Amino acid sequence: MPSVLLTKRIEFAASHRYVKPEWSEAKNRAVFGACYNPPAHGHNYLLEVTVRGEIDPVTGMVVNLFDLKRVLLDVLEEFDHKNLNLDMPYFKDRIPTSENFARLLWTKLAPQPDIGMLHAVRLYEDEDLSAEVTAAGLDVASVTRRYSFTAVHDDNQGHTWDLHVTVHGAIDPVTGMVTNITDLDRLVREQVVQPFNKQDLRKVLGIQTASGSILVKTIWDQLAGQLTDGTLANVRLDQTRDLSFNYAG
Repeated sequence: MPSVLLTKRIEFAASHRYVKPEWSEAKNRAVFGACYNPPAHGHNYLLEVTVRGEIDPVTGMVVNLFDLKRVLLDVLEEFDHKNLNLDMPYFKDRIPTSENFARLLWTKLAPQPDIGMLHAVRLYEDEDLSAEVTAAGLDVASVTRRYSFTAVHDDNQGHTWDLHVTVHGAIDPVTGMVTNITDLDRLVREQVVQPFNKQDLRKVLGIQTASGSILVKTIWDQLAGQLTDGTLANVRLDQTRDLSFNYAG
């Protein structure tokens, strides 16, 4: 019987700060941006845990959802409403980035026998930033950043487009990041948001039809090869709540 993926979401709260004490303030700010600001900042984290397994012929389930929820609550109780820098020994010598935190949660969840085979852990700091680690390896991660802009395309109506940019790569052992988010924000702002926002995309691109499929590939082409760290893995463009376009090279 083929395996099935099941994803469970759960929320918790914690605070953190990105800082390397041995670095100067100027370097900390250059690398970590606002995440360096003292004393710390809080997040209502959203954790998505995906498990893989065959469907039990008796229960019809991949895993008992009650057991899965219980394990998640038990694991997250240690972190809920804590300052990750000050209260958690795991981050004594590493920065509590989303990538490092997702990797830590994987190591906590993977040995749990009641949740089956762990497939992926995705951790959202907020709606605009998430990090994902998978069974492919814990030294790498994918980071997804969301941006928005408003533009006219084929129907002469303005749409608010949500752009999700995913970068994949090794987790830097010093910064704890796959890519510098400040640099990524600057790149997307300069290459996409500023040229497209409040514009007629047909005029900007010099084409008669500015469909979502054309636009998502155009955005990929604007960003690919220009990242300072990591590799562009996917671009997703949401035209509406019910319609999105993906491009992965």
